[in-house]
Amino acid sequence: MAYPRNSTVSEAIKKAALPKSHDIHWSKARKAEVVHAVRDKLISFDEARWRYLLSQSEYQSWEQEVDKSGSQPSRAHDKRRSLEEA
Repeated sequence: MAYPRNSTVSEAIKKAALPKSHDIHWSKARKAEVVHAVRDKLISFDEARWRYLLSQSEYQSWEQEVDKSGSQPSRAHDKRRSLEEA
């Protein structure tokens, strides 16, 4: 489990400001948010794949795009991390 024991997947998704489902336009920023959320263990890789209907190769292409572009988490992502650490 990637999220705290006293939290639900829905709460983790909300805290990470991630889309609720796959039915959205996937901008580079949204893809990066999902990749960073998985890497930061806010949600699990399997949860991201299930929730957003991603194949493993599609998720890997998102990771490559993030790594290539050097995308950093958004300010909202940084704020969430600091709140969680407090």
